[in-house]
Amino acid sequence: QLQLVESGGGLVQPGGSLRLSCAASGNNLRYYVIGWFRQVPGKEREGVACISSNDDEIYYADSVKGRFTITRDTAKNMMYLQMNNLQPEDTGTYYCGADPYEVSLRYMCTQRNFEVRGQGTQVTVSS
Repeated sequence: QLQLVESGGGLVQPGGSLRLSCAASGNNLRYYVIGWFRQVPGKEREGVACISSNDDEIYYADSVKGRFTITRDTAKNMMYLQMNNLQPEDTGTYYCGADPYEVSLRYMCTQRNFEVRGQGTQVTVSS
């Protein structure tokens, strides 16, 4: 059974960068649609970035395009989210997710609750 554990969150000043990591165990991420999501209290969960299972399609939320990059390393069984030029509105709890079910990537990332999810890591952007 696939399990995911995030790391790399923290406090960063506006304009700074962080790289979130998600370690997978129990199965290999190559078989899954993977993604990063963020949650802010009082707001709906937002799909930040997702990759299709064969890596031929990537979705980014408009709010992070050009600043965030999602990657998958199947040899290390890891996924990453490189976040550059962070802004206060990027503050939230970030979760990695994986799902063996695959349809439209945009739908997967914006609507579907991924089958497997990590416990979350907090990102705070503040001066």
